[in-house]
Amino acid sequence: MLTEKRLSEAVCKEYKQIIQNNDDNEVFVIGQLASNGIVDSIKVCSRGNKYAVPLTMESKNASVLIHNHPSGNLTPSNEDLLIASKAAENAQGFYIVNNSVTKIYVVVEPILPKKLKKLNCTAIGEYLSYGGPLAKLSENFEERESQINLAKFIAESFNKNLVGIFEAGTGVGKSFAYLIPSIIWAVKNKERVIISTGTINLQQQLVEKDIPLAEKISGKKIKAVLMKGRQNYICKRRLNDAATDRELFNDDVEQFESIIEWSKTTSTGSRSDLSFLPQESVWSRVNSEADMCMGMRCVYHDSCYVMQLRKEAASANLIVVNHHLLFADLEARLEGVGYDDTAVLPPFNRIIFDEAHGMENAATSFFSAQLNRFKILKQINLLYRVRRGSVAGHLITFEALSSRKDKAESVMVVFESLNSHLAEMEDEALLLMSEEFTWRLCDKTAKDASALLTLMNTIHEDIAKFVGAFRSIITGIAEKDEEHPAVWETKHILNRLENAGNVCQWFTEWSERNDTIFWIDKVRYNGKSGSGIYPRFYATPLDIAPKMQRGVFEPLNTVICTSATLKTGKSFDYWLYRTGAGFTEKERLVLEEFASPFPYSKNLLLAIPSDIPMPDNPDFQSAIEKALTKLINASCGRTLVLFTSYESLRLACEYARENLVENGIVVLRQGEDDRFRLLETFKKDSSSVLFATDSFWEGVDVPGESLSQVVIVKLPFTVPSDPVFAARSEYITKKGGNPFMDLSVPEAVIKFRQGFGRLMRSSSDRGVVTVLDRRIIEKRYGAIFLSSIPETKILNDSLSSVVNAIERFL
Repeated sequence: MLTEKRLSEAVCKEYKQIIQNNDDNEVFVIGQLASNGIVDSIKVCSRGNKYAVPLTMESKNASVLIHNHPSGNLTPSNEDLLIASKAAENAQGFYIVNNSVTKIYVVVEPILPKKLKKLNCTAIGEYLSYGGPLAKLSENFEERESQINLAKFIAESFNKNLVGIFEAGTGVGKSFAYLIPSIIWAVKNKERVIISTGTINLQQQLVEKDIPLAEKISGKKIKAVLMKGRQNYICKRRLNDAATDRELFNDDVEQFESIIEWSKTTSTGSRSDLSFLPQESVWSRVNSEADMCMGMRCVYHDSCYVMQLRKEAASANLIVVNHHLLFADLEARLEGVGYDDTAVLPPFNRIIFDEAHGMENAATSFFSAQLNRFKILKQINLLYRVRRGSVAGHLITFEALSSRKDKAESVMVVFESLNSHLAEMEDEALLLMSEEFTWRLCDKTAKDASALLTLMNTIHEDIAKFVGAFRSIITGIAEKDEEHPAVWETKHILNRLENAGNVCQWFTEWSERNDTIFWIDKVRYNGKSGSGIYPRFYATPLDIAPKMQRGVFEPLNTVICTSATLKTGKSFDYWLYRTGAGFTEKERLVLEEFASPFPYSKNLLLAIPSDIPMPDNPDFQSAIEKALTKLINASCGRTLVLFTSYESLRLACEYARENLVENGIVVLRQGEDDRFRLLETFKKDSSSVLFATDSFWEGVDVPGESLSQVVIVKLPFTVPSDPVFAARSEYITKKGGNPFMDLSVPEAVIKFRQGFGRLMRSSSDRGVVTVLDRRIIEKRYGAIFLSSIPETKILNDSLSSVVNAIERFL
């Protein structure tokens, strides 16, 4: 066959020249099809010799795979046929040409690309401009040039299959900037768009408020669905099974009874619709779980809340999820489901990541394995437990169903051994940790961990014996009883126990697993039977970038990542390479910044007292305690104080309460009530102050006078002893990098920017950000922090001068 019927004239000439330039050896290229089915562009992927050429990963995104046979014999070899078969599975064509690119052998026909209806980028911007639909729907409309430009860039990313990394400052209005093009694209091209966010609050705002308004603005009616993880929904089968075994709930029977009553009337089955927040120990007994689901075999399948949600999602144009659920979907796709079928979510090729600054942390959390004694015993107790002298659990059911009930005795024996070894493992871990709250297994600590690792190996063996004994009992169950819910559930509980055993084994193989961080922390528990401390064991990925690149940025057509805080200084590099986005082909990657329209230079004062001791000075804590009372009095309350240490927060809060009570200022403290109620109290009481740490550095939205000052006590550097941080720092050093400048500083800058951004939530807000850490001025790296925030007035003077300036400014 002549090549002119398959390749454009320009491509023929280009490919011929490439082959000549490579001494007439084999050259592998990928081609893209035009709408007429002819290859109109190629890209060189690899070069070989006269007889072979390697296939590269870049071929995944091609329409056609093409290589030449220097001999002129275009008959495919066995290796060619094998690759051609894989190409066919990916809907790709496979061509062989001669060196002069005049003849072609079509081994596999390509699938013609779907003709997409591109967005008019100018028209997309007009939806958000003066005279456009948004202006007509809004009473106090203000055109935001940055919002219009962001929407146009997102539209272009849909049109050209780009990866768009867009920093959009507070007030840009990024939700409408991505919703308008997403909705219009989804309707015009009948393609699904996923929106992944970091918080429940944003998900609910999108579904309940922003998407309905975006429909009005765009004039397009779409179907949008909020998908939460299935663990948020009740499982009718598990609820019914639990109702026959109420002793599982001990002192929480009242909560369980309330859930049963609620289940009779709920239309969604979602935990968020309960009038109370159930204890995790209660909810986890009755919620839906992927590996416990019987699917079509379940008698409740037709009325299952999760199945109903999946049916809704299957026909949705727009699906809103959180990062955690998205990563669960991507994990299933990477493990073999692929991108053309339903995994956790229906198939999709275009995604928006909002709050994208948190992607690395969310992925690290999701892909970490965690183990503790209670987690193991919770699974075992479903199978076998002794309470008040009697045996309960699925083992009792199996003794009635199985002909291998003789194995029940060995289950009980192994359980006693396992339970004893788990307690010893806890004791050994706590001994290793001593007074520290975290501990990492590494070259420096391994010599002290031999007893712990021996116990973990023993526990791995105990679990294997326990699982083996139970499976022996299952083999004695008649075929007619194999669909019994207890059998189905037990098989999945045994898989979970094996996974726990695997984590123990991984710890013993730590020196061979260079891509994993092995560490322990300890947490306090408070229960009706008492309180104490127990250790948790983690296996955390050293670097999530490769998995993110394979699972998100490489296979998906359009990926939009947006947040107010992606850059450090003037560069996106830190975020790009921590998340894997930086490994995207340069021609697909678009980086843009869209500045906040808020008047920071006029409405915000950045104050840095010059006479507070440095953070490493022993007098720092007492100095900040006294400074905080003066600063809070200067702003008449209305202050959010952000800490990096719980202990520093506790001491400062005690001091503030003693010294502010006479001024009628209420001091709220993180941990003394749940997050939602704390923030509501803070918003309503305009004279109150809130002392907080960690999660309150982001996601706090208090516009107006209730928040007039944000105090950042210390620059938010991660403590060097943090196990994950320490391991990643060592990894950077091994690669020849500088962990302080390559990890510590950029990570702290992004968190600092989040804290700084808590103050101005509307264009009329006015206030002060006070930083009690002089390093931001006196250390060279401080310039990176200052260059990462909007231009504003800066006051670096004595505390007394700062207090006077705050009183005048406010």
